[in-house]
Amino acid sequence: MPHVPEFLWYLPNFVETGHRGDTASAEEGYGTLDYQVGLAEAVENAGWAGALLGTSWGRPDTFTVATALAARTTTFEPLVAIRPGYWRPANFATSAATLDQLSRGRVRVNIVSGQDDLAAYGDREDSRAARYARTKEFMRLVRRLWTEENVTFDGDHFQVADSTITPRPYATDGRPHPRLYFGGASPEAEAVAATEADVQLFWGEPLDGIAERIERLRGLQESLGRDLEPLEFGLRITTLIRDTREEAWRDAEEKVRRMADNVGDREFRRTARAAVGQSRLLDLADRGDVLDDCLYTAPGRYGGGGAGTTWLVGSADDVAAALARYQELGVSHFVLSDTPYRTEVARVGEALIPRLRETSRAALTASNGVRRA
Repeated sequence: MPHVPEFLWYLPNFVETGHRGDTASAEEGYGTLDYQVGLAEAVENAGWAGALLGTSWGRPDTFTVATALAARTTTFEPLVAIRPGYWRPANFATSAATLDQLSRGRVRVNIVSGQDDLAAYGDREDSRAARYARTKEFMRLVRRLWTEENVTFDGDHFQVADSTITPRPYATDGRPHPRLYFGGASPEAEAVAATEADVQLFWGEPLDGIAERIERLRGLQESLGRDLEPLEFGLRITTLIRDTREEAWRDAEEKVRRMADNVGDREFRRTARAAVGQSRLLDLADRGDVLDDCLYTAPGRYGGGGAGTTWLVGSADDVAAALARYQELGVSHFVLSDTPYRTEVARVGEALIPRLRETSRAALTASNGVRRA
């Protein structure tokens, strides 16, 4: 049965200006609490459920920012990116449950296991297998601490004895605790997602790549003995929308031209340390500048990373149709963005959310009709 789609934006959790071409300036208060609150309020007003707050060392602490934004908004749901090596499971479980209670169930969590400046905060990089084994323990233990009392756990990476957290998360029907989002494309990451995550987040791959990964993850759920509700799927991608298809492509190509100028017309090359998911996106440019109908791969050549590596480009109808095809594959969580963040939050929200909700209603109606028949 199709899931009701959920739509989130992205907030640039940085002190420095200019992230992905954002035009906000220090004179406008960029990086201050009032500026971030203004963005969060714009997210609410445009109909988004909330927004992802990114994390890495050298940026504002995501949990502190999320707490401040939750206190200054009414419906905004922060998707708080956190790292197992930065937090201990019991400390995080307590902090997240506390904020979840105070905000009446508005916390979402994105577990990040990718590379970072680990030594700067006393962590260390072991093998990829060990890193994801630690992530698996972290997610399993946090979930147990949110839902059980007197938890004792003696793992290879974390231990607690007779641990009960207070308060508990703000539980509602169908939501016993904050959802755990997770990303990663390596075999080790996918095994963690298949057994521990609530939502697997993909970056902007073509439809055939997403379909293949969904099929594999569903198979892993069965083969690895998942004991949770079925895994859901999400897409984190840049969406460049204009009134017409021609205007959108003109602006997209101009953005890429400026990116190329900024790096001296040098293409970025893959490195041995590139994450598997990032390497998959960079490889797409070898297949062509435009894949499917409107997936633009050229930004990745000139410094676009993560959700900035590929863009969906076109009119609102073009991009909505592209996202609807991801919905048909089973994607029900969308984390979208474009720059300037403050203006595009309204433009993209007003253009896409009603269209995608209508697509979802039609799919649910068709599904209900098939079941009744």
